[in-house]
Amino acid sequence: MGVCCHAASFIIVFAINAPLIRQLNATNTHTMIKNPASPPGSLDSFDRAILRIIQRDNKTPQRTIAASVNLSAAAVQRRIAALEAMEVVARNVAIVDPAAVSLAITAIVEVHLRDERAGTVDAAKALFCETPEVQQCFYVTGGVSFVLIIVTSDMRAYERLTRRLFAENELVDRFRTLIALDRVKADTAIVIP
Repeated sequence: MGVCCHAASFIIVFAINAPLIRQLNATNTHTMIKNPASPPGSLDSFDRAILRIIQRDNKTPQRTIAASVNLSAAAVQRRIAALEAMEVVARNVAIVDPAAVSLAITAIVEVHLRDERAGTVDAAKALFCETPEVQQCFYVTGGVSFVLIIVTSDMRAYERLTRRLFAENELVDRFRTLIALDRVKADTAIVIP
């Protein structure tokens, strides 16, 4: 369920954490067992089926999930708790439609740092992470240092933010902004093989 289609929906955000995923292993009796020797991606078919359901709607009743994946509701509850404890499920959040709260501008920004030294990169990461208008921040390759997704109420607010983050920031050499005309897809669900 994408943000562009509904005002608010509940989802699960996933983080890839290989050591934790290796520890998550379920036996045929549906008991969660930590097994650090398991290969990466050792989630079983039940775990993956549960993840596919709850990342779309984490308010799906456990009895409904249980019927869909052919487990008991208690087994589903244990597995979800284990997935959360091991941070395969990173957090539970509500996705808010930006238009519903008068956030009209979505900007995709390419940021070029003055250099790529560790201190410069770390300072930029810290600044972008502490800025609430920055929804997403990616440190990337390909001649650009960062790609940011920024949401603001209007162009005036965006201009003030760009002055603080980029124009008056000695870490930044230059930046380029792409303003989104339409939020065609803004989904957080990942493909779970």
